Amino acid sequence: MIEKFKKNILVTEPIAPDKDAILSQFSSIIDSKWFTNMGQLHNQFEEKLKEYLKVKNISIFNNGTIALITALKALDLPTNSEVITTPFTFAATPHAIAWNNLKPVFADIDENTMGLDPKAIEAAITDKTSAILAVHVYGFPCDVENIDKIAKKHNLKVIYDAAHAFSTEINGKSICNWGDITMLSFHATKLFNSIEGGALVYNDKRLGKKIYELRNFGIKEINHDDAVKDGIKNENFIDDIGINGKMNEFQAAWGIQTLEIVKEEQGKRATVAQKYIELLKDIDFIEIPKFPENVTNSMQYLPVLINNYKRDELYNFLKNYNVFSRKYFYPLCSEFGCYKDLPSSKPSNLKIAHQLSRKVLCLPFYGELVENDCEIVKNICKIIKEFK
Repeated sequence: MIEKFKKNILVTEPIAPDKDAILSQFSSIIDSKWFTNMGQLHNQFEEKLKEYLKVKNISIFNNGTIALITALKALDLPTNSEVITTPFTFAATPHAIAWNNLKPVFADIDENTMGLDPKAIEAAITDKTSAILAVHVYGFPCDVENIDKIAKKHNLKVIYDAAHAFSTEINGKSICNWGDITMLSFHATKLFNSIEGGALVYNDKRLGKKIYELRNFGIKEINHDDAVKDGIKNENFIDDIGINGKMNEFQAAWGIQTLEIVKEEQGKRATVAQKYIELLKDIDFIEIPKFPENVTNSMQYLPVLINNYKRDELYNFLKNYNVFSRKYFYPLCSEFGCYKDLPSSKPSNLKIAHQLSRKVLCLPFYGELVENDCEIVKNICKIIKEFK
């Protein structure tokens, strides 16, 4: 008889910096009286991320959703134009499109990458299409090369939601180097976090000024001489509709210190992942998706596919033992009340996405599970075998 866990085993737990070190840093911020508005730590965090991720340009935000909304705004997409996206994602992805007065158009996904299927993208393009918003689900890269070819062929912008793909590389190259803009999330549930937070990475340096201004209410960066020449009397000159997306100094401090321990966390998670693979490999109704050999695993989630269509039963069975997995992503965004009536939301248009959403289950996955030779993982796998 397998015993119920005495405490809840959640799908993830956030990593945190040393308590004394971060409290000392917070104390310094309080003494400085500079809490937000692109302070010293904010700027330092951007530089450290740029170096860590091996990217040229980055702008940090108070959260990933605001960053994604700003990314779409910065690309000046025509109002009411269509943006092709995936239904197999978190709500923030299509919401960012809708917030920009753009129309989300759902296309089906590839069963291997779990990202947008290039053939489905091509089939969804109309004369109203202005962009593609693709998602690197669980850190598995989309088919970036073919998406790039489609975008160039049809003169479309490409935005990537890489909320799950922090530090992911393809052949040693940051995943953030594809597309026009890539969004990263630093929410507490993510592998790397700044409690809340996010960032935009972009290759075209000229986008930086626009993103900077949009992130700060649309306030233009102007120097005194230009202001005098143009007859501008108010230093807060605004000619675009911006938003308040600034990250504060406390988040930046947390992010800077957490950046120092993220590789250690990834190493622990790699051990946990290997233990799951070892113990679940002989269970015939479970399939564990494999990363391509040329791709680094971000170690964000550990998804498994339940192939006998009893995913919900297993989910509830685990809950009986205080193991809280996650049906991620279910339901599909195309099934939400705000999107279900879109023509592109028809299940017949999204066959693979519907199948996957009813099979996938993310198991508990975080660094502390390495303790006692992954004893908790072993017991979770025993429970799964008991379910069989």
